Amino acid sequence: MEELTLLPIPLLVWYRENARALPWRGDPTPYHVWVSEIMLQQTRVAAVLDYYRRFLEAAPDVAALAGLSQDQLMKLWQGLGYYSRAKNLQKAAKQIAERHGGVFPNTYEDIRALAGVGDYTAGAIASIAFGLPVPAVDGNVLRVTARITGDSGDISTPAMKKKVTQALAQVIPLDAPGDFNQALMELGATVCLPNGAPLCEKCPVAHLCRAFQEGRTGELPVKGAKKARRVEARTVFLLFHGDSVALRRRPDRGLLAGLWEYPNELADGEDWLERWGLSAALEKAGTGRHIFTHIEWHMTALTAELEGTDLPAGWVWADRAALRDVYALPNAFQSFEQAVLDRLGRF
Repeated sequence: MEELTLLPIPLLVWYRENARALPWRGDPTPYHVWVSEIMLQQTRVAAVLDYYRRFLEAAPDVAALAGLSQDQLMKLWQGLGYYSRAKNLQKAAKQIAERHGGVFPNTYEDIRALAGVGDYTAGAIASIAFGLPVPAVDGNVLRVTARITGDSGDISTPAMKKKVTQALAQVIPLDAPGDFNQALMELGATVCLPNGAPLCEKCPVAHLCRAFQEGRTGELPVKGAKKARRVEARTVFLLFHGDSVALRRRPDRGLLAGLWEYPNELADGEDWLERWGLSAALEKAGTGRHIFTHIEWHMTALTAELEGTDLPAGWVWADRAALRDVYALPNAFQSFEQAVLDRLGRF
């Protein structure tokens, strides 16, 4: 990967002239970098901006984050998906309070030991917030380096990530490790694109890029095929009483752990209303689909007006205000959100 030895200077010049103005870059404290990096996992920058602002208003520091209730935390994260990220954020905040006296740790090893922090995130925080010369290798960086070096290895493998990390550790500039890591990420996000043709005419290191020189940008990087998702047919129950809809909290472990939801079960022919001790005439209320990483839900919604207010243990009634301000529902049920709001809006 000798091409990488010539990478830092042109890349840093380009970055300092073209970097997007992002709030966490303007004030790169360890806490700000950490929150932004966790939010940006599997999520586009444009989608994160408003969440980042609201999150810092509610939890401006480690102590405030550690003190949020579960419902407050989930409501702040509602719509971002991958909710285990938020739970690990709070778990890590409590670790910082207990192990480091509330002060964000300043070594790679201690940062890496925090809940929800992997090699990439630890490298990003260590380099950006503390100026430590540690690579931060994510999908963008793997794609960029594969094209620059012409490497046809599978970038989804741990071996390739380790190879790239070791190569970048040899060239990362000691006086600007954070800028270098961010420049690689920025190049991958805005120029050396993941979907569609890369914008090679705008690339500051095209003269170093073997994929560009050899006409192989469409072939690289090489990435192994993903495992097919499991499809689940589910029935979603939209159960109303007056101006409220029934919600239940999901289990503390597993998919969407701890979030509130419209009651739903596998579409297996079971009479769920009877099992729940409820009685009502159900009507079909629409269909929806949601794709998780490994599972795809195909949902059919049934709706009914319940005569009484009794619900199974752990369920709650939620009106429009409570849906807006208190209970965090995942995007999986977004297909039915408008129907619920329209129904509640009659009251």
